[in-house]
Amino acid sequence: MSSEEEDYKIIVDNVYKTFNVYLDRANTVKEKLLFLFSRNKKEKREVLKGVSLKIKKGEAVGLIGVNGSGKSTLLKLMTKIIYPNKGKIETKGKLTSLLELGAGFHPDFSGRENIYFNASIFGLTKKEIDDRLDKIIEFSELQDFIDNPVRTYSSGMYMRLAFAVAINVDADILLIDEILSVGDEHFQNKCFEKMKQLKEQGKTMVFVTHSMQSVKNLCNRAIWLCDGKIKMDGNTDEVVDAYIESTK
Repeated sequence: MSSEEEDYKIIVDNVYKTFNVYLDRANTVKEKLLFLFSRNKKEKREVLKGVSLKIKKGEAVGLIGVNGSGKSTLLKLMTKIIYPNKGKIETKGKLTSLLELGAGFHPDFSGRENIYFNASIFGLTKKEIDDRLDKIIEFSELQDFIDNPVRTYSSGMYMRLAFAVAINVDADILLIDEILSVGDEHFQNKCFEKMKQLKEQGKTMVFVTHSMQSVKNLCNRAIWLCDGKIKMDGNTDEVVDAYIESTK
């Protein structure tokens, strides 16, 4: 492998992803009986159609596009929540993701217990979590609620805790979906400032959002997905401006 290839943290090679979508959904008993004889009524929807890209160490990349263009699917493939039907994805280094609120949280555990549970999933030892616990709680601003069950948390509180854990596990790659649209403006701004710091530290980030201003503020590269394919990949301002123009 060349030294240039070794610089890449994420390699997506000719990836296809298809989902089966069932056209009939049974609700009543009659419908369920009829559904027994019509199970073949489904269609395959090709969400990604031969996507290839490479992301270098230290790049902050924004994935943009309309709903259904394949952004979140591509992010889930990168984190290996799902797998491609064809093609392959390589990631190099410790990876942390913020794709769904409360993913990996146990609703009956307290916020403190979930910090230990969630951080251990990312590979931290108990001592490492002990050393970072105060820092995580402080960043989350949940000191008054940290010993309450997370099922009592609002969506914004979930996001605070999830983000605070994710940024304290020393990951090389950070994958973030629309999660940062949840919560108050103060904490959103705090998260963006932290992401800028991580970018300056050389972390690799892939960011899915509908906020074009956020992409411009954070990312040095943007990839525009359209109908499961890459329509444009390059300088953030150029790609975002072209995308905005297409939506007018």
